[in-house]
Formats: sequence, C-alpha cells, structure tokens
Amino acid sequence: MLRTHTCGELRAGQIGQEVTLTGWAQRIRDKGGMVWIDLRDRYGITQLMFEEGSSTPEALETAKKTGREFVLTAAGTVIERVSKNDKLPTGDVEIKVKDLKILNPSEVPPFMIEDETDGGEDLRMKYRYLDLRRNPVRKSLELRHLINRKVREYLDKKDFIEVETPYLIKSTPEGARDFIVPSRMNPGQFYALPQSPQTFKQLLMVSGFDRYYQIVKCFRDEDLRADRQPEFTQIDCEMAFVEQSDILSTFEGLIRFLYKEVKGIELGELPHMTYDEAMKKYGSDKPDIRFGMEFHELTDLAQGKGFGVFDQSELVVGINVPGGSEYTRKQLDALTDFVKKPQIGAKGLVYVRCQADGTFKSSVDKFYSADDLAGWSARFEASPGDLLLILAGETAATRKALNELRLEMGSQLGLRDKEMVAPLWVIDFPLLEWDEESQRYHAMHHPFTSPKPEDMDKLDTAPGEIKASAYDMVINGVEVGGGSIRIHDKNLQSKMFDALGFTREEAQAQFGFLLGAFKYGAPPHGGIAFGFDRLCALFGGQDSIRDFIAFPKNTSGRDVMIDSPSPVADEQMKELQIKLDLRD
Repeated sequence: MLRTHTCGELRAGQIGQEVTLTGWAQRIRDKGGMVWIDLRDRYGITQLMFEEGSSTPEALETAKKTGREFVLTAAGTVIERVSKNDKLPTGDVEIKVKDLKILNPSEVPPFMIEDETDGGEDLRMKYRYLDLRRNPVRKSLELRHLINRKVREYLDKKDFIEVETPYLIKSTPEGARDFIVPSRMNPGQFYALPQSPQTFKQLLMVSGFDRYYQIVKCFRDEDLRADRQPEFTQIDCEMAFVEQSDILSTFEGLIRFLYKEVKGIELGELPHMTYDEAMKKYGSDKPDIRFGMEFHELTDLAQGKGFGVFDQSELVVGINVPGGSEYTRKQLDALTDFVKKPQIGAKGLVYVRCQADGTFKSSVDKFYSADDLAGWSARFEASPGDLLLILAGETAATRKALNELRLEMGSQLGLRDKEMVAPLWVIDFPLLEWDEESQRYHAMHHPFTSPKPEDMDKLDTAPGEIKASAYDMVINGVEVGGGSIRIHDKNLQSKMFDALGFTREEAQAQFGFLLGAFKYGAPPHGGIAFGFDRLCALFGGQDSIRDFIAFPKNTSGRDVMIDSPSPVADEQMKELQIKLDLRD
C-alpha cells in the first residue's frame, strides 16, 4: 500500500507516529513560509502542515505547486494541531510533512468539491465521477451499501437463498414498456430486459427453492420522475408454502430489522389498512399517515342548495386544516391556483373559515346558511380557528386532487417530518381495473396475482368486484414494496388470462412455460419486491433516488456523462438486420 493510514483515522493517541497518507488536495492555504493542505480521501480529511526550516525544501516547494484535486502522497509525523477543528474527527492533529509527492496533477474542477457545491445538477451529472468525491453523495452510497449488507444478513438468517435470474428474457404486453434487445443470431427477434424477475421466481418455487431472494437490476421504459430511473434495483423475494400473513410477518420483520440496525429506531407492529379505506380517507393507495387531515365526505349536506358546482358533482369532499383559519385571501388564492394545476386537475376550491368567535366565513356564503356551515364543521370535526378546504367532481379524480392538496398542506404546516417514520400495510387491492381505451380489464398488480379465496367464484360473473391477495408496504407516503400471493393452479391462471382478454393462443405464446410448469406440482407461494433505491432515499431523508445510485440517468433517461443513449454504427445495424427509417 502507498499509505499507512487513511485520512479519516488519525487521532491524538497517535501523536509522534511516522505516517504516510494519500489522497486529493481539498484546500491549500499558502502563507509564504508555511503551507497547509487539507488532504481528502473516502474516509475523511487530515491537515498537512509544511514549515520552512522543518519540512524539506523540496516538500515545501511541491506544496506550493499543488492545486485543488491534485493526487498526493505525504509522509511525516503526527503532531498536535495548534488551531484545533472540532468539526473534523481528525481535528486535534495534523501531519508535519517531510516528504510530499504529486502522484497526478489535476485541472481545476468545473465545480467545488465541497458539501455545499457551486455546481448545478446538470453539471454535476456530466462530471459524476467528481460529484462522487463529495461527502453527501459518498455518504448516500455508503448508506446504500450498509442497507444492502443488512438485507442480506436478515434474509440469510431466515434461510433464503440468493439466485440470479436472466437479464435477457421474453417481452410481454402487460405492465410498463419493455426495453428490447435485438438478437444477432436470431434476426428479427428480440429479447426484453426484465421489469421484474416475476415468472422466474415463481418457477423457482415450482423447483423447490422455497425461499428465494435477489437484489436485482430491473428495467422499465417509462416516463421519469425524481423517484424513478429506467434501470433500478429491487429486493426481490418469494416464499413457498405460505399464506399472506406469513409474507407480511416476514417482511415487516425485515423493515423493523433495517430501521433498528441502520437508524437505531424501534418500530412497533405495522397497522393494516384496506385499499378501499385508504382511498376513502386519503385519496391514495400510499397514504402518508404522519399527520391527520383525513377526508370528510360532504355530498349529502352540500347538494340541493343551488350551488351548481356541488349539485352536479359525483363527490363533494374536503379536509380540515387545524389552525388554518388565519390563512389570508392571498394564501387561499395560491391554494386555488395549486389545485387548478394540470397535474392536479381540480376546477376550483371552496373554503370555510371556522372563526375564533364561533362564526363561519366561506367562499360560498350566498348559497349556504350559518346552520349549513355549522353542519359542515360538525362533519369535519372542526374547532374554532380551523379551515375547511373542499373539492368537488368525479369521485376518483377529486380524491386524487384532494390527496395532493392534503400533502401540500402537510408540507406547508411542517407536518411531514422526515425524522418521523410512519409505516403501514395497504391490503385488499382490487384484482382488476377496467381500461376504457382498450375496453378490457387490466391486472392492477400483474396477471399472476391470486384472487382472495372468498372471491374466486366472481371471475366469471363479476371480475371488477374481486379483491386480490395483494399488499403494499408504505412508509411516509412512499410505496417501498409490494407483492401478492400468486396463482399456483393452472386452471385458475388460465381463467385469469381469459378475464384479462387474452386468447388461449396468446396466453400460451406468452406464458406457456409457466402454465406448463404448473402441471408438475406447483406449491402455494407468494412474494414481495422492495424498491431498493427508493428505500435507500427514504432512509437517507431524501426525495430523489439519484444520489443513492452511483451513475444515474437524468429525467430524460440520459447518461450525460457518457452521452448515452447514442446512435450505433451502420455496420452494427446491418449485422443485426435492423433498418431504421425515422421519416414521418
């Protein structure tokens, strides 16, 4: 090794020792007869000191030639630091350098390699290898490594076996868009990159590997947000000979173990909430339960009073904002503009101030009496000083818009504390959802999800009413994992494909291998997959997953560092027998 110690480990107990350090020059302070260099590596920062008369002339001269991000090796003696730095673990000591070598010079970097940098996101993404030198990004990846290690530790103790499944698989029409890969040896045919190892882990259950896991790359060609990437990582798990309660118990245990080991937080038993309850109370299947403001439906009290917006709406529903009556008209107008944003989709906002003197002031006073508004206040369980915010319209869209408004109010009032952990299981999802465009049912999770036992007989008669043996784990309003009990009976799986509008030929062409495997004794089984990148961001208190991925894509799905995706040579296209015509 070129070093005896890292830049993060020296302490006062090592004063007097001869050491050699290596790293990058973070800062240089040249005072003429004395030079100080902050030397940084992955482990921390140690101050190097050069003094005329005690350091060699060569070392002092080299220090004066050093620039930011030069790669250095420094040999010298650990001494007590005169001006101590209590913000650094190594702040009690410094190295009195006798010998300094420049291993590699550096150009001036395009942004400051500091915790608070002057580089914008686009610039830092272009020079990601430099951004990775910064403490916040490095700590995020170290947190990812720790969570990865603890996941394996827990699952290994539970007798899970890690099995790698293929990356080059078959494209299927369900779910998000696949990334496809042309096959040179099979012209005109394509592999797909997996959105999930779903069918393979089910086949492993048929094979007798009753407890499988994999921390695995998955791929989806979908529109991106801060919490999405075209390639992402899952903690993918499956268990055989289990019921839903066994899955929930095992993986609730995993999350409790991770929070205790990584964050030092003891979580209690996770509450369960049905999908229907979550949608009715929060307008979301991933409710943030760190704060209240549950929905209160007002349709029966609000209609029939001559206010056309309410009279013509399928649903009138709102939230009670505790202490919100002090909101100014300007603030209320801003909330109205917020709900009218295209991505929110509401047509307007009605408010009622529950004033401190027990009276009410609303934006619809001319349609509703004081007694009417008092009835609303009672329905909302409001107190003097509270603010009622009400939306109306088609049920699903209105609930969705009110969910966004609720989250906005939670943020404005400081109720979405990132230090607080509020997990829950959401269960009993619909098995199928109707799609107006294609005029057929689609699987809400995937086509291998089992109906709840009590709903099995509805597949032929009322498929839209079937509840699934499916479950999501939600933490602080973020879906971190989801899964289901799978269909393991060949005939039931065939009926499921029928309900989804597959012809027998289509089902056989797409999933014949799975149906064939079910002929040979498939056990009852189920599983779950956690979004690993999202889980890491949650543990790190961040909204974006990008800093928890070493080399992420931007919101356009591009890697601006290596300039990918990019065109390929004509010869490669010919070899693959692919012809591109991008004209309209």
